[in-house]
Amino acid sequence: MPNIEQVLGELQRFAWPDYVAFVAMFMLCIGIGIYFGFMKQSVSEEDYMLGGRKMLVIPIAFSLVASFISGITLLGLPTEVYSYGVQYLYVACGVLGMGVVMGVFYLPVFHDLNITSTYEYLEVRFDRRLRLYGSIMFAVMNVAYLPIVIYVPALAFNQVTGIAVHTITPIVCLICVFYTSLGGLKAVVWTDVVQAVSMLGALFLVAIKGSIDIGGAGVVLERAWNSNRLEAPDLSIDPTVRHTFWCLFFGGIVYWTQTNAVSQNMIQRYLSLPTLADARKALCMFLAGVLILMALCGYNGLLIYATYQNCDPLTTKANIRILVSHKKGHLMAMVLQLAKARDQLLPLFVMDTLGELPGMTGLFIAGVFSAALSSLSTCLNSMSAVVLEDFVKPYVKKPLTNRAINWIMRLVVVAVGALCVCLVYVVEHMGTVLQLTMSLEAITNGPLFGIFTIGIFLPWINGSSALLGGIMGLVGMAWVSLNAQWAIASGAIKYSTKPLNVEQCEYSFDQPYSLANSTTHLTASADDIFPLYRISYMWYTTFGASITIIIALLGTLVFGKNNPNKVDPVLLTPCIRKFFNFGSEKPMDAYKPDIPLQQHKLRHDEVAL
Repeated sequence: MPNIEQVLGELQRFAWPDYVAFVAMFMLCIGIGIYFGFMKQSVSEEDYMLGGRKMLVIPIAFSLVASFISGITLLGLPTEVYSYGVQYLYVACGVLGMGVVMGVFYLPVFHDLNITSTYEYLEVRFDRRLRLYGSIMFAVMNVAYLPIVIYVPALAFNQVTGIAVHTITPIVCLICVFYTSLGGLKAVVWTDVVQAVSMLGALFLVAIKGSIDIGGAGVVLERAWNSNRLEAPDLSIDPTVRHTFWCLFFGGIVYWTQTNAVSQNMIQRYLSLPTLADARKALCMFLAGVLILMALCGYNGLLIYATYQNCDPLTTKANIRILVSHKKGHLMAMVLQLAKARDQLLPLFVMDTLGELPGMTGLFIAGVFSAALSSLSTCLNSMSAVVLEDFVKPYVKKPLTNRAINWIMRLVVVAVGALCVCLVYVVEHMGTVLQLTMSLEAITNGPLFGIFTIGIFLPWINGSSALLGGIMGLVGMAWVSLNAQWAIASGAIKYSTKPLNVEQCEYSFDQPYSLANSTTHLTASADDIFPLYRISYMWYTTFGASITIIIALLGTLVFGKNNPNKVDPVLLTPCIRKFFNFGSEKPMDAYKPDIPLQQHKLRHDEVAL
């Protein structure tokens, strides 16, 4: 029997076909960056940021899917389904609801304004203070989010090659910074197309090969049904239940609308299309692509359970040594200590399933990194737009030259990329940073969404009231989210998984204290936790937005109201324009923005909606 060092050496080795598949994806991305950076060079700021607003629908749709589905989703969703069942997948209803809400209420407003940064809207609708507030929240979240985006796939790469995380991340970031800074949005979009295809290919590959090995999809579904992982929607109205149909539908609509309709990372893609009709077509294709990817990730989670139903690698992670089994006449050695992190479960399964096929593991890892690269390049491109439009242009006395603008945009991409590399090293050595970052996302998303919703739906609320609501929403969500994360980290709140079994493991390990998995959602000690800390994380964005809107409405008692009829109708969602008698007079404010609005003629269907 080989010793553990020999087993690790066999497991953590890419064959040359794996490296070819992995490197080919990176070389293709570099080639796209060179093409759009030198042969089809962006000649203006609008060309660099928005592709001249002449992008095609299908590439943008692929880019939206690739940008939204990060490596965190690609690796985390299968583990979610493996551990808790398919309940989360009912968020698909919320995703479809988001498509309707965004396409009818939000997208028409932003697309017709001819802006580059969504936070420009806040200045036009309210004042410069709100624009600065939104831009700072966006920048903070991106800087906190980017290291995790690149860390998770680097962890998977470390798992199958043994190469240290902080060795691969600088290389990946450098490649992404290269093609993003050179080619702008056009390079980002076309590399996203390549990366979206790579992601889909990787997931299909794992699903097909794994199903064949286990005896077909029927076996997967049967074992999932027997373990209660296939279940009807939970219709409980208890807000502390982790996943119910109501929090996944209503909370999902708000969360997905915030991330897709008002976040610069996503809305920048829609703004690059020439017409609103094209943007809505891209939205429909995006919904279809996301639902397909979520279904594939969910099926792979069930497939992993069907494979490991009698020996859970997560339960036995602490003291597992070596698993030796015979498969197709070949001696297979697996060190399941590699599943010490939850997000390592899918890479572990890939090594077990695809390890014997030359190049297949390389294709999978390329797919995981594709998800990370697309999210990273999207954030870098969006950060360059926000920094230029919201932190530089409003504070310079003279208009910037095209040369200065190009240098600023590219320097922002390089600087944020370098910061990402540094923070990945911090994340690797401080696991609590992961939880902290997830908390920060919940803290900022709700108040930002609340402010944008106030802007397009409630014309009588002015900038001072909206700012008060945003600040109080931020404070309220910080209080709830950080205390909830602390309770989870300390073990006071613990969500139970579906049944997991270790009775037929072919290796020795220390038996966990308890393998019992109750059907309750929280442990007994959670009853002592303040109720707000126990609400499902799916309600966080809704909760933060609600605080913001309610406080802003109350703020009108102190700061007064706008005259709704003096608000430019282009700044409001089409469905409420018919309720106000808009005059020719423009709104006046002490913080009057200096951004000229595009001349816009209302179409007959905009007021009639």
